[in-house]
Amino acid sequence: MDHAFSAGRDAYTIGIEEELMIVDAASFDLSNAIESLLEAATDGEIKPELMESVLEIATHPARNTVEAGVQLRRLRAQVRDTAASKGLLIGSAGTHPFAMWEDQRIVARPRYQDLIDALRFVARQELIFGLHVHVAVDDPDKAIHVANGMRVHVPILQALSANSPFWRGAGTGLMSSRTPIFRAFPRVGIPPRYADWQHYCSEIDFMIRSGVMEDYTYLWYDVRPHPRFGTVEIRACDAQTRVEHTLGLAALIQAMVKELAEHYDSGQPLADVQWQMLDENKWLAARHGMDAELVDLPLAEKVSARALARRLRDRLRGHAEDLGSGDDLNAITDLIERGNGAKRQVVVYEANRDLREVMAEIVAATAP
Repeated sequence: MDHAFSAGRDAYTIGIEEELMIVDAASFDLSNAIESLLEAATDGEIKPELMESVLEIATHPARNTVEAGVQLRRLRAQVRDTAASKGLLIGSAGTHPFAMWEDQRIVARPRYQDLIDALRFVARQELIFGLHVHVAVDDPDKAIHVANGMRVHVPILQALSANSPFWRGAGTGLMSSRTPIFRAFPRVGIPPRYADWQHYCSEIDFMIRSGVMEDYTYLWYDVRPHPRFGTVEIRACDAQTRVEHTLGLAALIQAMVKELAEHYDSGQPLADVQWQMLDENKWLAARHGMDAELVDLPLAEKVSARALARRLRDRLRGHAEDLGSGDDLNAITDLIERGNGAKRQVVVYEANRDLREVMAEIVAATAP
């Protein structure tokens, strides 16, 4: 398989993708208006997604979260201003609190129309919004090692980023409703462990030859190598309302990748952890967010999500500082101490039990 995991490229550069809501300015309902918002961007890209009420922004590769943050803020501001000129708003969270998937139109692009044809209701009800972070790696076997190691970090990233407590006009009791909604898709969740690059290629080739999928981009796992970009892509996080939280999570992820890449360079093997426990931890994080009690793998001991997040933040701070992303890591402290996006949505809702008020707060904080 062709790939861009090259020793000649800058390792650890990052790219950030955010899926945003297109919202009517009067009602805060989702609006099927993506085609009117597509335009060139001086920083990054503005792209469609599966549904016409979803807009994706993506940065160009950046050395650290400071550079990525400049692009991301400009992208959010650009789409906010373009939307405002058309009587629309932009919002960012893991789900829209009261939208119905039945009211959403599918984008007129062959990939998405084929996806609906293949997955039917499963794809039509996927009215969710995610944050994806790419981190460049300079060797294909190292990329597999990093992807394998990142599986252990998925639950804490889920807990920190949980930002979807409402779905179809009701509270779900979950901090990340986006997680079980997306779980209906095939080839999602905690990925399998691959022995090395050759093993990964043989598995992908088998799935393509068997007709299961067209190419590796139809693997929607929480973590995946992205050979065309030469990155490891982390896809586990809910979309973040506040840009500083997006950048904090990106800084943490970039530092995690650097630590695992250096672990590979040192020749150390990864601990063998049970897939079932990784999946259980992910469920606990989606259910309880930062209040979750996770299993500390491979020790089989319980640890609070807050304690684990603090431990990771402190351990990885040196890596983040080396990369120039240290200041943005402070947003992780804010998520730990003041609560994730889901917790903040619930606080707003409980004041008046008004989901349009929740949506107004999301819009106001997305691109102030």
